[in-house]
Amino acid sequence: MKYELERFTLSDAWSKSRDAYGDLDFLGYAGKKSETYAEVAENIKKIQTFLKSEGVTFGDKVALISESRPEWGQIYLALTTMGAVAVPVMADFSGVQMVNILDHSDSVYLFASEKVLARLADCSLAKAGKLALLRDGFKTGTVVTEDENVSFNETGDILAGEAVDQLTSCEEDDLAAILYTSGTTGNSKGVMLTHRNITHNARIGVNIGEALPGERFLSVLPLAHSYECSLGLILPMQAGCGINYLEGAPTPRVMLKALSVVKPQLMLTVPILMEKIYRSSIAPKFAGSPVLRALYAFRPTQFLLNRLVAGKKLKKLFGGELHFFGIGGAPLAPDVEKFLRDAKFPYSVGYGLTETAPCLAGDSPCRSVFRAIGPAFEDVSLRIADVNPETGHGEIQAKGPNIMKGYYKDEEKTAEVFTEDGWFKTGDLGFLNRKNILFIKGRLKNMILGPNGENIYPEEIEAVISRDPYVQDALVTRIGNTLVALVHFNHDKLDEFIAGIKAKPEDLAKVKEEMLEKIRQTANNSLTALSRLGKMIEQVEPFEKTPSLKIKRFLYTKIKLPKTQNS
Repeated sequence: MKYELERFTLSDAWSKSRDAYGDLDFLGYAGKKSETYAEVAENIKKIQTFLKSEGVTFGDKVALISESRPEWGQIYLALTTMGAVAVPVMADFSGVQMVNILDHSDSVYLFASEKVLARLADCSLAKAGKLALLRDGFKTGTVVTEDENVSFNETGDILAGEAVDQLTSCEEDDLAAILYTSGTTGNSKGVMLTHRNITHNARIGVNIGEALPGERFLSVLPLAHSYECSLGLILPMQAGCGINYLEGAPTPRVMLKALSVVKPQLMLTVPILMEKIYRSSIAPKFAGSPVLRALYAFRPTQFLLNRLVAGKKLKKLFGGELHFFGIGGAPLAPDVEKFLRDAKFPYSVGYGLTETAPCLAGDSPCRSVFRAIGPAFEDVSLRIADVNPETGHGEIQAKGPNIMKGYYKDEEKTAEVFTEDGWFKTGDLGFLNRKNILFIKGRLKNMILGPNGENIYPEEIEAVISRDPYVQDALVTRIGNTLVALVHFNHDKLDEFIAGIKAKPEDLAKVKEEMLEKIRQTANNSLTALSRLGKMIEQVEPFEKTPSLKIKRFLYTKIKLPKTQNS
């Protein structure tokens, strides 16, 4: 049965969910028995009772550093519904980054998984015994360091303790979580999200995803990111869905097995997953023979092949029951989106930021518009500021119940991202059409000004480059007056090609240079004169990326042109 929220707090939402959906499956690993809402409710009571015994009170910050797993959501809900503040941290941050966040957030207790234990052995909370380990539940004990080996001496089990309901009636504007966009000292920004920010955004998402009680949700993204936490945990929790997690790293083999056993009806992902599937498994098959290549180049037969052949196989790959496939975190490549539309795959592109908890705009799959995001979320207002009169593009600014409270302990940075009249400045460029559908052009700080004042959006050029099967990732920047692309090769495809032409090791540099030139020329044929690339440079190491898998552009802005590169 569905319920309506009178107040947008996690306490109210969880209270209603545990009562309404008690016997339904809630949290578990794909292919294994899940715990029901009622069983999770008992676990949460025990976690809260334990935390109270440790002195954790209303407003205290408690850190959670772990990969996504069933225990993660139980800790998060236990904290936020007793009035404490959750501080989720990405499990792939370095030890230094983690300690920086623990210190900056004023965390008084820590939950951590075995995967990150060694990186936290010397932190003050571990030394003080204020750390519980996620190991088939929630274990208490001490961290033991011998030489360079770190282990955990287990002394107790939180779930063996007393269960006393500590549900606290929080206010909508009370702080629920602090999410860090970076772990470095200089760039630490703790985004303060309130109960209303998170709960309202998830509630609107329930309607957009048309989620129903008892439906299956497959979670593959990090829960420490706002996107998966709000829309991959709180959304299905409000709807009464069962959430299934991957046991182990999200490799293709693990993912395929999970899809086959779960047969999810709802799922969230980032563009790179679908782009990899299309470019590694679908597009090459249509390019494999002269006949198929010719048919796929002709738009009417391309549509039929996408709809009747590849599209059916893709739906079957995802279990055959999917009705909502949310894509967010970065733009979706145009060729991949065209394929998804042809295939009638139930995708929906959303837009937002950590600071907006996270969604500002998006729509149901049946109402998606090609290359667009969709209308603003319910109760969210969008405007385009500082509009370029020639393009109609400007900065996207927003108001609404999902806009963050500010950056923790940083009034200066908070003031920088709000206008004088209270609108949040997203830093993204876009426009609204006559139907108030939002279109994204790129990041304001990434935009390149052309020689005659034209706006050049590197993200659009990168999408064209990335169509090439030999390209894993690309980043476009300007050096002097030259547009330059850094390209990280798809090494599986590259190795196949090199083996096919029987190239010698000493010829490898020349092969790569010729391939870069071919990629450049092919891309330029699809680009306007102002956006054409002058040079391409191999990016030997994989690009460093953010938790939402976007390239950290600031790390690659001071490159220099090699004298031997192509022109």
